[in-house]
Amino acid sequence: MKKIAIYGKGGIGKSTTTSNLSAALAVSGLRVMQIGCDPKADSTKTLMGGRVIPTVLNSIKTKREDLRLEHVVHQGFGGVLCVEAGGPTPGVGCAGRGIISAFEKLEELKAFQVHAPDIVIYDVLGDVVCGGFAMPLREGYAEEVYIVTSGEMMSLYAASNIAHAVAQFSVRGYAKLGGLILNAKGVDDETSLVEKAAREIGTDIVQYIPRHSLVQKAENQGQSVIEAFPDSDISRIYFDLAAKIATPTQIAQAI
Repeated sequence: MKKIAIYGKGGIGKSTTTSNLSAALAVSGLRVMQIGCDPKADSTKTLMGGRVIPTVLNSIKTKREDLRLEHVVHQGFGGVLCVEAGGPTPGVGCAGRGIISAFEKLEELKAFQVHAPDIVIYDVLGDVVCGGFAMPLREGYAEEVYIVTSGEMMSLYAASNIAHAVAQFSVRGYAKLGGLILNAKGVDDETSLVEKAAREIGTDIVQYIPRHSLVQKAENQGQSVIEAFPDSDISRIYFDLAAKIATPTQIAQAI
């Protein structure tokens, strides 16, 4: 089982990238679990036909001792196993603590043993890399971290902060940085800006994802582009990313 975390500033297209990656991996034959780690709980929406699934935290509150694994793990497009950690009511409680509680409950319910995914993808809000938001970086949850960024200043600033946090944890034998995913926003000289940032961080751009109207069109339909437009140029780019992130052995075995 390979475990990766995808971080990025809020609004950068991180969840869109993650969901399309999960869909591409699933279509390639892998058993994928995607875990949304954002209080908005919308990471897996386009894998679930536009439906927002019950979160782990809300299910803990409502089901209590009757909580079962099927209450928090839902099967989406391509068989992707979808989980949303959830968060507290806005203005009340700590979102980071909520993620920790959700992770602990997934462990208690033996989610990974029961479903035995080939790859687990944590979709993590990266504006703040502390507390629960740092959980995928430590304690064996993720082995590799990819950062979604554009050429926008605040996005690059967040990417630098995330990379610094990853470096702090990697020296302890935790997750290491796999690279940057450039989700283009149409900024002038965008590729050069992100290449410069990657050099300063000490990593590379793993994949360039151009702006494409089909991404938004698919989302409006409650789908990933892999599902809505499988033969499109933009879908092929996500398949390329999937091939770079999954191990060759995993893909070969799936085929």
